[in-house]
Amino acid sequence: MGALFPDGNGICRLLDAGAGIGSLSAAFLARWRSGGFQFQKVELDVFELDHELIRHLSSTLASYNNSGNLEVNIREADFIHAAVDSLAGSLFSTPLQSYTHAILNPPYKKINSNSAHRHALRRVGIETVNLYSAFVALAVALMAPGGHIVAIIPRSFCNGPYYRPFREFILEHCAIRHMHLFASRNKAFKDDEVLQENVIIHLECGAEQRIVQVSTSTDDTFNDIVIYEHPYESIVFPGDSERFIHIPTSLEKCGIELSSVIRYTLEDIGLKVSTGPVVDFRLKSHLRDISDSVTVPLLYPCHFSGYKTTWPLIDSKKPNAVERNPETEKWLYPNGFYCVVRRFSSKEEKRRIVASVVDPNTFSDASALGFENHLNLFHENKQGISKALAWGLAVYLNSTDVDKKFRRFNGHTQVNATDLRTMKYPSREALIKLGEWAMWQEDISQSAIDEKVGSLT
Repeated sequence: MGALFPDGNGICRLLDAGAGIGSLSAAFLARWRSGGFQFQKVELDVFELDHELIRHLSSTLASYNNSGNLEVNIREADFIHAAVDSLAGSLFSTPLQSYTHAILNPPYKKINSNSAHRHALRRVGIETVNLYSAFVALAVALMAPGGHIVAIIPRSFCNGPYYRPFREFILEHCAIRHMHLFASRNKAFKDDEVLQENVIIHLECGAEQRIVQVSTSTDDTFNDIVIYEHPYESIVFPGDSERFIHIPTSLEKCGIELSSVIRYTLEDIGLKVSTGPVVDFRLKSHLRDISDSVTVPLLYPCHFSGYKTTWPLIDSKKPNAVERNPETEKWLYPNGFYCVVRRFSSKEEKRRIVASVVDPNTFSDASALGFENHLNLFHENKQGISKALAWGLAVYLNSTDVDKKFRRFNGHTQVNATDLRTMKYPSREALIKLGEWAMWQEDISQSAIDEKVGSLT
C-alpha cells in the first residue's frame, strides 16, 4: 500500500483514520525514511478511538520521529464526527487541514439509517451504508486537489444498489489509478478469519480517469502478483447507470463479452427477476413441515440440486409448505415453470451463479408456490414462463462464460436480483432454442453447456 503512492516533495499532510497500532502509517513513514519519497516534511494526523491502542500507536510513530521533520497529531476522536464538523464549518469544531495523502484500513460495520453517523454524513452530502465507505468518502472530501488515497476495503462497494451513491461520489471526485485483488478470500487475512473479499484501491482526487492498473495475488505474500493495465472504460462501462466497478483479472475477454448476439436485457426479452418474497421468520406461524389441503409448496435452495427439484424434503430442517390465506396470498406465485437462482454462493464454488428449473409437475395439483427469500426467480409479470424458456435461462446462467463474467464484477457472496437484472442475455428466441436442446439431453455436462452457449456467439 505504501508503494502505490507516487513520489512527491514539499510537505506531505498524511491522514490515517482508524489507525489501530499505526501499521499503515508506519509503512508510509518507513518508505519515506528509506528514500522512497522526497518530502521535506510529513505532517501526520491519526485517528483512533480505542484508548487501549493509543499507547501502542504512540510508540509505533515515535520510532520514526528522529529527524525533526515529522509532526504527529494523534486524535482520540470519532473520525466521522470530526470530519463532518470540519467540512460543515461547525463553530466549535477543530478544523482539519486539507490532506495531500491518506492511507486507510477503515472499520467494517453497517450504519443504520437513523443513526447519528448517518445523519452526520448527510450534513455533508454523503449517503452510504457502512463505516468503511464513510471513511473513504470523508477522506476524499478532506483531500487537496491532486491528493492520493490508498485504502484496503471490502470489494462489496463495486456493485449492488446500496453502494451506488458512494460509487457516484468517488467517481465524480476521483480517478481510479490502481486496484489490487486478493484471489483467495480465506488466505490473505486468515489470522483474522476474514471471509470478505478485499481490494486495495488507489485514488487520485480531482484527476481525469485514464489507464487503470489492476493487480492480483493469491494472498498477502504477493509472491505471484500479476499486473495488467486496462482502459477506464473496461472498469466502469460507458452508459452504465449503476456505475458498477469491474475488476478484470486478465486481458482476455470471455465469449459473452465478444459476442454480438448476447446483448439483450431482461426487459428486451419480456422477463423480470425478483427476490423470493417469503421471509420465513416473518411468516413463521403460517409455515408447515408437510403440505395439506390449506397449504401450497414452499421452496428453499435446499429443494434444488442441479436442474432437479426435490419436494417435499422429508426430515428437512426447513418447512415444505406455507398456508394459503389472505395474509400470505400476496407473497405467492401461480404454479408454473420458473428459473430460480440461489442468492448465496461462495467464491470458492465451481460457479457463483447456480440456476435450476421449477417444474410444476413436481407439485401435482398445487395452485400456487412460495419462494423463500434466499432464491431469485425469473418470471413474466409474476406469472410462470414456458418450459423451454425456463430451461434455456438455467442452462445459459450455468455456463462457464457467465460465471467468468459474473466474478469480474461481483466480489461478495450474494447473487442479488439487481446483479441478474443488469446482465446481458441471448434473445428470447435463442434462449427457447437452448432450452429445447437441453430438454432432450439425458445428462447435461458442463462441457456440453459451454459448447452450446459458445455456439450462440
